[in-house]
Amino acid sequence: MQPAASPPDRTRPLWGRGFRPFFLGAAIHAALVVPLWTGIWLGVLPAPRWLVPAWWHAHEMLFGTVAAAVAGFLLTASPVWAARPALAGRGLVALAGLWGAARLAMLAAGVLPVGLVAAVDLAFLPAVAVVLARTLWGRAQRRNHGIVVVVAGLALANAAVHAEALGLASGWAPRALRLAVDGVVVLMVVIGGRITPAFTANALRRTGFAGQVSSPPWLDRLAIASVVGVTLVDLVAPRSAASGVVACAAGLAVAARMGGWQTRRTGGDPLVWSLHAGLAWVAIGLLLVGAGDLGNPVLATAGLHALTAGAMGAMILAVMTRVGLGHTGRPLVLPRGAVGAYALVHAGAAARVASALVPGQHAPLLALAGALWAGAFALFAVVYAPILTRPRLDGKPG
Repeated sequence: MQPAASPPDRTRPLWGRGFRPFFLGAAIHAALVVPLWTGIWLGVLPAPRWLVPAWWHAHEMLFGTVAAAVAGFLLTASPVWAARPALAGRGLVALAGLWGAARLAMLAAGVLPVGLVAAVDLAFLPAVAVVLARTLWGRAQRRNHGIVVVVAGLALANAAVHAEALGLASGWAPRALRLAVDGVVVLMVVIGGRITPAFTANALRRTGFAGQVSSPPWLDRLAIASVVGVTLVDLVAPRSAASGVVACAAGLAVAARMGGWQTRRTGGDPLVWSLHAGLAWVAIGLLLVGAGDLGNPVLATAGLHALTAGAMGAMILAVMTRVGLGHTGRPLVLPRGAVGAYALVHAGAAARVASALVPGQHAPLLALAGALWAGAFALFAVVYAPILTRPRLDGKPG
C-alpha cells in the first residue's frame, strides 16, 4: 500500500516533499554560517550577543543545519515507512517558514529581545515531532517510535540552551548542546544502520555480487544500545572515566557492526561508499571522545568535531545526494560535481580534527577546515538546486 497523495502540483515542486526545502535550506545555511563563524572566531566579525559565541556556533550547526537535514529526511521517509500521506503544500511551507524565521532570529540575537528569539527558535522541532508522531504513532510502527522520542529530546535540549540564555538556569547550555550531539549520533546509528546495508546490497546485487550484506541482529542492538548509553552517561557523568569507557565501547560496536557490510566492495559507487564513510566517522569520533574522557592526551574538541564536522557533515551529504535523486524520479547516478562535495566535506572534517591535535597549527587548520566544509555544502546547493526545485522526472507527486 502506498501513501495517499493528491495529484502533483508541478507549478510548486519545492513544496512537494520535505526533503526539497529542508535539504536546500540546510546546505545554504551551512555554506553561510560556517564562514560567518570563522570570521567571528578570527575577530573579523562581531559575535551575536547571545550566551558564549562558541555556543551560538554550536547551536546553529545543530539546531540549524543538522535539524533541517534531519527534518527533511524524516518528513520524506516516515510517510513511506507508515504508508501515510506526506506533509506537502501549505503545511510544509509553514514548517519551513518556522525554521527560516528561527535562523533569522538567532542571527539577530542581541538585537531582538531574548524571549522572542527563544520563542521563535523553540517552535520548529516540536512541530516536526508532532508531524512525525501523527505519521508514525501506531502498533505497526513501534520500531520507529524511538525516532519521535529522539526528535522530542532534541527539542528539550534546545529548550535547555534557551533557558540559560533567558537567565532561568546556569550551566545547562554546554551540557544540552553535548546531549544534542549524542541524540543526532543515535539517529545516525539507527537510520544509517538500516539504509546503509540495504542500499549496499541493492548496489552490489546490480554488479552480480551474491554475498551477504548484513550484521548479526545482536550486534545491531549492541551498537544502538551503546550509543544510547553514551547519551545516558553524558547526562549524569560527562567527561568521566565512565563516559570514556562507554564511548569507546560504542565506537568499537559501531565499527564491528560495519564489518559485514562489504565496505571494501563499494569503492566504485560513491552514493554507497559515502554512507559507509559517514558511519566510519561515527566510530572514529566515539573512540576519540572515549580516549579523551579516559585521560589520554586527546583534546575534547577532536572527538566532538569528528562526530559533528565528520560524521554529521558526511552523513548529511551522503543522504541528501541520494534522496535528492531517488525521490525526484532520477537515476541513481551522481551529478557532476557531487563527488567533489564529498571530498571537500571529508577534507574539511579531517582538517578540523587535526586542528585540535597538531600543536601550533590550530588557527590555520581551523580556517582551512571551515572553508573546505562550507565549500562542500555550497557545491551541493549549486548542483542540487535545479533538482530540488523542479518537478519529478516521472510525473509522480513529490
